[in-house]
Amino acid sequence: MLSKTMQAALNEQIKIEAESSQVYLAMASWAEIQPGIDNITAFFYRHSDEERFHMLKLIHFVNERGGFATVPALEQPILTYPSIKHAFKELLKHEIMVSEHINKLVDISLSEKDFATHNFLQWYVAEQIEEEALARTLNDKLELIGDEKSGLYLFNQDILTVATEVEGE
Repeated sequence: MLSKTMQAALNEQIKIEAESSQVYLAMASWAEIQPGIDNITAFFYRHSDEERFHMLKLIHFVNERGGFATVPALEQPILTYPSIKHAFKELLKHEIMVSEHINKLVDISLSEKDFATHNFLQWYVAEQIEEEALARTLNDKLELIGDEKSGLYLFNQDILTVATEVEGE
């Protein structure tokens, strides 16, 4: 059984994962109307789906442990960005925030000696290490190319390969 505190914290994480999916979805929609960045668009859509999967995994866990997972109301994410570089900076900030919340969940699980939840959360800890590494790698690449259109073209060509390599490590 989950404690009321753990259930509330996990439900908050469900909301964060749902918001993450919405953030990536909004980025994808914005990117889709920008010329020539189809792979960046695909990257954002794929990550929106992944975040939804993370949310569903939490919902199933809460319900299987005798709790009640609630479907949250969501706030409108940012819809437009001044540049691709700005969108990816926001992506990194968002992933760091998600990691901080996962760490708080781990802390609660340990303080309550809820080892089943602690064990479950280790997947999210590892996932966030990958997500932050990927976001940093992509931001580093965008810093290297600066405002060069040819660099953005190469970044767009490279993003799906880089994303797969970093996530596979």
